Amino acid sequence: MTLLMSVALVFGVSLLANATPVDTYQFKNEANQKHAMELARTLRCPQCQNQDIVDSNSPVARDLRMEVYQMVDAGKSDQEIINFMTSRYGDFVLYKPRLDSKTYILWLGPLLLLLFGGVIAFIFIRRQRISVAAEEISAEDQQKLAELLKRQ
Repeated sequence: MTLLMSVALVFGVSLLANATPVDTYQFKNEANQKHAMELARTLRCPQCQNQDIVDSNSPVARDLRMEVYQMVDAGKSDQEIINFMTSRYGDFVLYKPRLDSKTYILWLGPLLLLLFGGVIAFIFIRRQRISVAAEEISAEDQQKLAELLKRQ
């Protein structure tokens, strides 16, 4: 029983651990460090694919972090850094892809699906209302129904 409690405690504590990679890069100032971290969070790790380069432990992500840190310290603009990364790794490295001819379906697809679903729902509801209106009970049927209910 004690062993089970110990294992549960170790497992519970391990869930609380939030490990991030430790980089030993020395920035010129704290503003550059904060800016570099924010910019690095907008870039996807090409190897991990579901993590930004700050959270990833892969060697590629570490190299990209260092590259971003050095470029920020060198005074390069965000657009210059992003252009460098996309020229090297493609648009995949961006978590928020640009709006251009290759990504129209990505940006407009959800809106088109929503509109399509709305049209389908409108047609379905309208048909339901028309079919309910068409199925009104005739006077003769109402009289038969009243007689049946009186018998009960």
